[in-house]
Amino acid sequence: MAFKSIVDFGDLTGKTALVRVDLNVPMTDGKVSDDTRLQAVKPTVDALTAKGARVVLLAHFGRPKGQVVPAMSLKPVVPALAAVLGCAVGFVELGDDLPPSDVVVMENTRFEPGESSNDIELAKRYAAYGDIYVNDAFSCAHRAHASTEALAHLLPSAAGETMAAELVALEKVLGDPVRPVCAVVGGAKVSSKLAVLENLVEKVDHLIIGGGMANTFLAAKGYHVGASLCEHELTGTALAILTNAEKHGCKVHLPSDVVVAKDFRAHADNEVKTVDNVAEDEMILDAGPSSAEALGYIIEGCKTLVWNGPMGAFEMEPFDMATVALARTAAKATIEGTLLSVAGGGDTVAALAHAGVRGDFTHISTAGGAFLEWMEGRTLPGVAALG
Repeated sequence: MAFKSIVDFGDLTGKTALVRVDLNVPMTDGKVSDDTRLQAVKPTVDALTAKGARVVLLAHFGRPKGQVVPAMSLKPVVPALAAVLGCAVGFVELGDDLPPSDVVVMENTRFEPGESSNDIELAKRYAAYGDIYVNDAFSCAHRAHASTEALAHLLPSAAGETMAAELVALEKVLGDPVRPVCAVVGGAKVSSKLAVLENLVEKVDHLIIGGGMANTFLAAKGYHVGASLCEHELTGTALAILTNAEKHGCKVHLPSDVVVAKDFRAHADNEVKTVDNVAEDEMILDAGPSSAEALGYIIEGCKTLVWNGPMGAFEMEPFDMATVALARTAAKATIEGTLLSVAGGGDTVAALAHAGVRGDFTHISTAGGAFLEWMEGRTLPGVAALG
């Protein structure tokens, strides 16, 4: 989609930019324990201040549901943000005058009852503080909230640096990709990613299914999956997805061999078996080595990759083998310049970090729900409002 970015604004000297960001960071003993999301704010703040703008950051923290919950105040985040930005950062509550700082954090947007209902009157109260609006919170773009959607219609609006990079990367993967395109979708349940699978089979050339959801597809094809996690009630849905995939020329790849164990724990006694030889008391916990090798060849033969979800119980060795192998294959192809790779989702980011390749993909999205809804082909309100 077409959207404006910060570069489209001219000189902003004397102007105030309202910037929606994601400051929903993990805290330990009242201090930020992971500043990844704070680091993502810096490029946009730097770009705006370089143009002479004063920056007011809007963000939520937790789910206070329209109530003032002191434990969910953004004030404790300010010192860590100031350290990341390398400048003084002020703090203000909605309704108060702005302090003199060039960068200011406004109190938790979700303290306001009208935030989640996308109340236009609340958006007007925000708008009164600024001259332009910038949305740099892709992770919140699937929410039509006052600070993510309504506000964008009240001021000249644009995508921030991190948001713009995200949108460009996503467009290259499913909007106008270089083919062949491969999608890796893993995780525990088909039900949680049903819409994702239904959308992808109409968009990609190869769909690799792993994790617990692969068991449901194996069961749908008539294989016995023993004591494995499996949504047997969705085998009919799985077959319909396979049929639709064939109709659209999408090749669906499932494991041909698997790693099984009788206990769900790290380093449990395990065995590699073909998918037609799983015993009743065995659980499939990973794709097998032959599958990992074959699926790696599929990825190597593609030009574009989108990945969401692990291939197995990657948190427990040795059931991380297939996830790590495919991640490293994709990273190698990306480094060599033959593959454009985009991955997203909490488990996926953790899995790629576990494999030691988090920094080697073309783009990693830290967004959870927004990334999934984009993979489902849904319109994201926070993005559409910038068009």
